[in-house]
Amino acid sequence: MDKITCIAYLLYKSSTNQGIREKAIQLLNGDVSIRDLKRNISIQANLVIAESLLKKNKFDKDQVQLFAEQFMYQEI
Repeated sequence: MDKITCIAYLLYKSSTNQGIREKAIQLLNGDVSIRDLKRNISIQANLVIAESLLKKNKFDKDQVQLFAEQFMYQEI
């Protein structure tokens, strides 16, 4: 799994807030960057937690795969 996919998954799972979950899906699909999210005050804390969990390798790679399959848009 790449870093962006893992951070998007951890961000999605870190909150029940629909706005944060939408930003996680946008990150997964490349519609928004991590730099953009770091500028968003309402999401900064969740992003810091997600990055910390990524560094500690505290996530299930199978769940990340399922998340990506469910929410990644396919371009044809």
